[in-house]
Amino acid sequence: MGAPKYVLLSYDRQADFGGEEGYEETWAWCEDAEDLFADPSPPLREVYDLLGCAPEGQLSEALTRTRAGGPVPLGSLTLEILDRTGTAVGEWHLEGTRLLGDRPCARDLTLRDVTIEATAPDHNPYDHPRRLPLSPGYRLLDAHRTPHGTCRDLARVSEVADEPMEPPLRLLGCSPQGALRTALDAGEEDLGHAKVLRIDTSGRVLQTAAEGELRAWIPSARGPGLVDLTLDLWSERPPIAAGAVWELWAEGRPTEPNLWARCDHGGRKFWLRTALDNHEHGGHDRPPGTTYHLDGRHITDLPGFFCALGEAVNGPGGYFGWGLDALDDCLRGHWGATPPLRLVWHDSDVARRGLALARQTARRAPDFEELLAFLTEGHRVDIQLA
Repeated sequence: MGAPKYVLLSYDRQADFGGEEGYEETWAWCEDAEDLFADPSPPLREVYDLLGCAPEGQLSEALTRTRAGGPVPLGSLTLEILDRTGTAVGEWHLEGTRLLGDRPCARDLTLRDVTIEATAPDHNPYDHPRRLPLSPGYRLLDAHRTPHGTCRDLARVSEVADEPMEPPLRLLGCSPQGALRTALDAGEEDLGHAKVLRIDTSGRVLQTAAEGELRAWIPSARGPGLVDLTLDLWSERPPIAAGAVWELWAEGRPTEPNLWARCDHGGRKFWLRTALDNHEHGGHDRPPGTTYHLDGRHITDLPGFFCALGEAVNGPGGYFGWGLDALDDCLRGHWGATPPLRLVWHDSDVARRGLALARQTARRAPDFEELLAFLTEGHRVDIQLA
């Protein structure tokens, strides 16, 4: 058997929820996995009718352009849900909105029915807003809360597509142990719930990979006494970028700085998750007034900034936040550094350019100046740009 990359544990959800310890048993060491990684499906784009619209401002201008030249992007659109008095009592959001066309409203020829294509984000409180009894409908706003007019109702035109079938996870070249070995020898079919963990070459756990139902097994072509196991997953699969990150952590926590710079944007985001999962809690913060050096040569996006900051504070593979809220928590202490502190940001022009470009593609991503303001205003971080 080659060096295992994964360990399979028994998993009892009831014990997990109850906070019990020591209930997991090692079931197998596994050389590799197949069909483990998958990126989330892109958000579904659907077609909606804004019924009975009184468009104004940019929406009115965009409709004029749509009639002349076809679909026009409108960006983010918020529907303020109004009660019978016209008071806003909730919101529903659409992203990446495109105007497809409009037509006279059948119930009121002074209004328009507007057809749009958009994505409903996951943070919406429900799948579809419902017009309240006797309500005038919805107030339309853009991302900056600028009015776009009103509409009386919203109708979804297209149906949500069925989720594609995902293949099961296959663990290859597994050496069964304990209760799993006994169950396989006895020919049992109900093998139970299991948890898959990614390990480094020393056998230390790096991260949870997946959880699911152990359904089947066959003898493995990888060697005598080994089996290939099949799991139906009920957890999310790690993103494709996780494979490259885990290879960079294969020998354990990195000792070489800037390994994260080899990763793309998605890989850097997963690197931060891995760094957090491997952060050693309970250590002592360095004293207030300490100077930290931020290597800015590879900070071309926001995840890159947090990868570099984690290493500046806690060394290669270190963690010190993966977003502004998490950074705010870290700056309160117990994560390796205590304000006030001094941060020498080397090659800062790389980040100034990179974060400006990144903000054009990532909604609400802070740019270079906003990061500086966040750190210096209220967090007692003295920044020296170098």
